[in-house]
Amino acid sequence: MKLNLPDKLYYSIGEVARAFDVNTSLIRYWEQEFPIIKPKKNKKGNRYFTPEDIKNLQMIYHLVKEKGYTLDGARIALTTNSKISETITIIDRLEFIKAELTKLKNSLND
Repeated sequence: MKLNLPDKLYYSIGEVARAFDVNTSLIRYWEQEFPIIKPKKNKKGNRYFTPEDIKNLQMIYHLVKEKGYTLDGARIALTTNSKISETITIIDRLEFIKAELTKLKNSLND
């Protein structure tokens, strides 16, 4: 899953929700369920996610939404399997290559 987020130090919960195409309530729920997500909060209580939080959310999204894990299963997988982030990186690269090849194929057909 390729996220369309600019390079910033902090992202608002709205930006994160749009990038993952989910509701902000789901992001808040995952924050409660997974201790690896720890956004910074200002005095008003607004959440600001770091790039590290985004990577963790991407791993959770991959396990829950793409692989169909339950929340308990995803929590266990995150604690026992250290290669999940590498797997997600490889999947992103392969999706990018597939998109580029599809563009090339379409341009050759025109």
